[in-house]
Amino acid sequence: MELGFLSPVFERPGPWASVYFATPTATEDSAARHELGVRETCDRLRSQGADEHTCRAVRDALLALPRTSRPAGRALFATGGEVVLNTELAAPPPGGAEATWGLLPHTGPLLRLLDTAPTALVARLDRTGADLELRGPFGSREVGQVQGEDRPLHRTPADSWNERHHQNSVENTWEHNAGLIAEELRKRRAETGAELVVLAGDDRECHAVQDRLAPQLQGASVIAGHGVRAPGRNEAAGERKLVAEVEAVRAEELRRRTAEVMERFQAARVPTDDGKVGAAEGVPALVDAAREHRIAALLVRPDGPDLHREVWVGRNPDQVAARRGDLTALGGDDPVSARADDALLRAAVATGAEVISVAPLADEPDTPEGLPVGGLGALLRWPYGGPPAEGSAGGSAPAA
Repeated sequence: MELGFLSPVFERPGPWASVYFATPTATEDSAARHELGVRETCDRLRSQGADEHTCRAVRDALLALPRTSRPAGRALFATGGEVVLNTELAAPPPGGAEATWGLLPHTGPLLRLLDTAPTALVARLDRTGADLELRGPFGSREVGQVQGEDRPLHRTPADSWNERHHQNSVENTWEHNAGLIAEELRKRRAETGAELVVLAGDDRECHAVQDRLAPQLQGASVIAGHGVRAPGRNEAAGERKLVAEVEAVRAEELRRRTAEVMERFQAARVPTDDGKVGAAEGVPALVDAAREHRIAALLVRPDGPDLHREVWVGRNPDQVAARRGDLTALGGDDPVSARADDALLRAAVATGAEVISVAPLADEPDTPEGLPVGGLGALLRWPYGGPPAEGSAGGSAPAA
């Protein structure tokens, strides 16, 4: 899961107001209910000690939320009278609005409220070019268009005296346009960071483009079963089917990656013959790893009890310990208590570690239940008991 967008929040000192709120819907009575919810949320922040300037900034941002036709949500993070981050959520908070005030931003709920499936670059193809769209956590947006040559594109009748020459020209036009589309997909993927490519259109045209993609991009590409353009009602029906298929492709890739990560984690938690362990779980081990920049991937099970565990933090992301005295002994100034998930997420983002939600998948019987223990785990940059890998940040790891 890419959480780089949280950097502006983690780079500034708190205290922070963190708010998770349902986006107002376009119904007649929603305005009054929305205003009441905003007022109650700001009152909750004040009761926790939030300053009036920050409460006012949160109120103004919530009142300005656009109405939507579908249930959705919003996450706001504010400090010093300013909303620093206002981001869309895939779903509203299930238990109603959440509002907290503390030294750290409360980012843990993002893992269950954001759409964590990989983004997809969708290319709607025809023989003359393609329309490109990016589909991801925050809906879809157009990201470009390819316009190739438009003649000749059709073969001549079989009895034409120049049939062979004309057919060669048609093939050359198709190949030329397929190459243009493949190159544009390469550029747009680099710009957008899309992790998947979905090709929609005539099967032959899709294969022509796919064959011209670079090997790495080719391996991340899928040819959709829908998406061939047709006039009238069929076009709308085809579009709905294509959108559903793209979302299914994204969900399947998320399932595959989750299963792969869990397999790696299970293998890494087993000591090697020389006693080294490449994974950590449990709050004490994880805060040690975070302090020494050893976390390569932070695994979070959203229902885990350890997410709520108290840890102690300082101003810097790597100032984190399981006990207040431990942090003081390590030079942490004015330690304050925080949730384990918020502290570890801050440390992970600050050191460029990957963050992965590993909720058990209902339709995947092989997905292990209850791992990582307590709901928090990590794959390490180097194992316990071994020296840091070349180029790794941080100090030496403790012996296993």
